[in-house]
Amino acid sequence: MAALSGCALLLAAALLLSAPAATEAYDSLDPNGNITIKWDLKEWTPDGYVAMVTIYNCCKGGVISTFNQDPANAASSFQISVGLSGTTNKTVKLPRNFTLKTPGPGYTCGRATVVRPTKFLIGDGRRTTQALMTWNVTCTYSQFLAQKTPTCCVALSSFYNNTIVGCPTCSCGCQNNNTHPGSCVNPNSPYLQSAIDGPGKYTGQPLVQCTSHMCPVKVHWHVKLNYKDYWRVKVTITNFNYRMNYTDWNLVVQHPNFNNITKLFSFNYKPLSPYGGRINDSAMFWGMKFYNDLLNQAGPFGNAQTEILLQKDPETFTFEKGWAFPRRVYFNGDNCVMPPPDAYPWLPNASPPMKQPWTLELLVFWTALAALLAYYV
Repeated sequence: MAALSGCALLLAAALLLSAPAATEAYDSLDPNGNITIKWDLKEWTPDGYVAMVTIYNCCKGGVISTFNQDPANAASSFQISVGLSGTTNKTVKLPRNFTLKTPGPGYTCGRATVVRPTKFLIGDGRRTTQALMTWNVTCTYSQFLAQKTPTCCVALSSFYNNTIVGCPTCSCGCQNNNTHPGSCVNPNSPYLQSAIDGPGKYTGQPLVQCTSHMCPVKVHWHVKLNYKDYWRVKVTITNFNYRMNYTDWNLVVQHPNFNNITKLFSFNYKPLSPYGGRINDSAMFWGMKFYNDLLNQAGPFGNAQTEILLQKDPETFTFEKGWAFPRRVYFNGDNCVMPPPDAYPWLPNASPPMKQPWTLELLVFWTALAALLAYYV
């Protein structure tokens, strides 16, 4: 029995060591991120109905714009005739098994839910009519379902430190043309154009530039200047994908000083309030129409830049301990891989924190092992 207890103790420690890290299913910066499909039943037919279907986008850039970027183009609609589906409010059969393939993979749709009928303006806009029935279908996005690896990463630098902290190695996969030939292409390769136009060109398969991080998109946050009452940041978005132009792209960043943005150059900007308006530490950025709203494919024009001027808050502002760098960064709704905090550029008179050699998992393991040895000795 004692031996079994000791083995159980070791097994528990081993399970704790091998347990996968918790994955984040809820996004505090986008708590209501979804695409809503609304069905407005307009008229009955002898064996069914005619409905107007409207798709409302929330947060991901693409052909249908996000509501913050362009409310007028944040929805798309079409009319559909459905037969053999009932001819009254009581006999109508709601559609089932929704699958949303656009703007990309990663969406899971729920059941159709009957809601209050939609009202429409008609004629001169002073009269209204309403749908016979209305139901909504909500499709939620998961980055983990959309792709096996992340799609963007973040690099950091500052005026007070010569070190440029690049994207973590293998952020979006590892470069391995030996076992996976064609997984990336060298920008100086004489076969670059043939690779871009090769197999997979029309299938949406990415062809990224060979880098240590292997991400299609990199966001570089550079703390550029320090003034008496202000400080300035330069943000550069670079596209490393040779087969993708990002139309109506957007960037969401979280930083505690975003409540004091004073001036923004060459990007549009809107503050976000994911916590109910009391804390304004998140902002959404996107390109200007006909100027840089299209992030071109990898190459000399595959980047977009802005500079942000922020007013200092004497109670919170500091360059110490990486405070000047963003907490989280998203590109087109996907969470970008950040460098580890102990790698951030530090002030010349400061030093990064020492890595803790004793993690909780190791502590539990050695405690269990010591207890087992003590029992038998």
